[in-house]
Amino acid sequence: MRFLGEVPGLILLALVLALLIKTFVVQAFYIPSPSMQPTLKPGDRVLVSKIPYYLGEPGRGDVVVFVDPDRSTAPDRGLIGGALHWLSQGLGVTSPDNQDFIKRVVGLPGDEIWAKGGEVYVNDVAIDEPYLTQMTRDFARTTVPEGMLFVMGDNRANSLDSRFPEPGGLGFVPIDNVVGQAFLIVWPPSRMSGL
Repeated sequence: MRFLGEVPGLILLALVLALLIKTFVVQAFYIPSPSMQPTLKPGDRVLVSKIPYYLGEPGRGDVVVFVDPDRSTAPDRGLIGGALHWLSQGLGVTSPDNQDFIKRVVGLPGDEIWAKGGEVYVNDVAIDEPYLTQMTRDFARTTVPEGMLFVMGDNRANSLDSRFPEPGGLGFVPIDNVVGQAFLIVWPPSRMSGL
């Protein structure tokens, strides 16, 4: 009887711990599209650590999850409605207001980026991209603004990324929109590996 009386408290404690871990430490994400192939395939599930970016900013080559930079589609719920939505989202009952994306960081604030002859250049130096299986189409020089990132999918022929400005494209990604760094494929078991 004593144990049964403790069960509701244990369940509540487990829910609070799970919510805190998902919010501040690590979260699982589902890969819905082929934009990061061959690194990530549709249907993969990855773990994303939120800790690295508490201590610093994303680095070139990091695979990051970020919230869609277009926040105009999010409804205004007010303080109480927003808190309830955050709680239900954390428990997995509702979906987020804005779509999450996963891409690779190619350019940091102040970097000048372009592609020519299948190579991507950052600050006049061709970068090594061993994860690619196809060449990158040429695109014009662009400078990454302060507080922003230039991101690209590994599947360069099928990725909506920073090469395509808004509206209609993704454009630059605010660093503040980055959720965390993907570090491990956890599903399916046959593809379990680090990133």
